[in-house]
Amino acid sequence: MNCLVIAATPIEIQPFLKKLQEGNALTATSIELDVLISGIGLLATSYALLKQIQLKRPDMIIQAGVGGCFDKKLKLGQVFVIQKEAVADQSVVELKKLKTLFDLNLVPANQPPSQKGWLVNPHSIVKKLRLPKVTGISVNEITTQPQKVRFYKKQFNPIIESMEGAALHYIALQEKIPFLQLRSSSNYIAERNKKNWNMPAAIASLNQSLLTLLQEL
Repeated sequence: MNCLVIAATPIEIQPFLKKLQEGNALTATSIELDVLISGIGLLATSYALLKQIQLKRPDMIIQAGVGGCFDKKLKLGQVFVIQKEAVADQSVVELKKLKTLFDLNLVPANQPPSQKGWLVNPHSIVKKLRLPKVTGISVNEITTQPQKVRFYKKQFNPIIESMEGAALHYIALQEKIPFLQLRSSSNYIAERNKKNWNMPAAIASLNQSLLTLLQEL
């Protein structure tokens, strides 16, 4: 079994990379690991992931990264499995209401790989994980405006925002490759004061969950 671990930046999976470089046994001997640093954003992730798949098709893809959290009741540093994704800013605001491409009938809501407008992870391994299963959205512009926060909450009711998750879901679904998206919360959405972020806790918990997952595969 070949497992491809992808991340937007090396810093997000630095503890994992360190163990890998030290030659520590991270998985069973029957599992072969590859790592891809895709770059930040949907375009960079899509291009890098497709090139990697063409070079060497994996049996599973695990995306690991940090993201913003919409729910301030949740503690920063918590790790989630993203069950379904959407590209939130592939949309327009009309009459003070956010409308997606599906709402505008520009794209059928059930046109593969979408299900009712969502990119849903259908694989049974999602249910087996002991991590919270939540909804994610991907954006090209990091959300900072209170009005956009309200739009996104009403339209998608998300927990996590990233800039790469939907690219993984879309490509893996189209290519019929099992996948998982792990996200830890580093900050609350629209909080631009980085003194209030907790990147160290987010990275530590993300990598611990990633290592535990790889050992259980």
